[in-house]
Amino acid sequence: MNYNLKTVSLTIISAVASSLCCITPVAAFFAGASGVASTFSWVEPFRPYLIGLTLLILGFAWYQKLKPKSDIECECEDEPSMLQSKGLLGTVTIVVGLLLAFPSYSDAFFPSSEKTIIYVQESQVKTINLTISGLTCDGCSATVNNVVQRLEGVLETDVSHETGKATIKYDQEKTNLAEITETINKTGFKVVESVENSTSGK
Repeated sequence: MNYNLKTVSLTIISAVASSLCCITPVAAFFAGASGVASTFSWVEPFRPYLIGLTLLILGFAWYQKLKPKSDIECECEDEPSMLQSKGLLGTVTIVVGLLLAFPSYSDAFFPSSEKTIIYVQESQVKTINLTISGLTCDGCSATVNNVVQRLEGVLETDVSHETGKATIKYDQEKTNLAEITETINKTGFKVVESVENSTSGK
């Protein structure tokens, strides 16, 4: 039996599920609902298995399509429908590839986090190091960067999903650790530890 719509649908669903933890922050950004950005971060530990399942289903679909016909099959079969064509399967393969690679380029959907350089007195500048739970990809890091950069008084941010840490430099006369922490927590990602460094110049 040739692959059909069910196989194609399962492949796409599995691919979407494998990248759901990174698709959600981007979707939340465009929907203006940053509070749900980390909703599917729990999917990350299962991602390798979902990727494996996706590739298995896709490989099976290609095998079914490309395997030689047996001698007993009728040579006068009708032309395959669009849902059974190599063109559709090729398109699905490209879409699946883009979905599986999504975490590596998801931050491209967010605006640049660069801010206009503002000079403040050395005594006003503080730097904090935060440990944040739930960061699984560049999209998660970009979400946190984006919301923190909107705070008045924030001078620099550096958020890494690889380490789960963020370094934030800010003007303590305009914002503070509590406000920054609250802003991050509202995204669904959670600040689990904070260390305030000594005052530093800008």
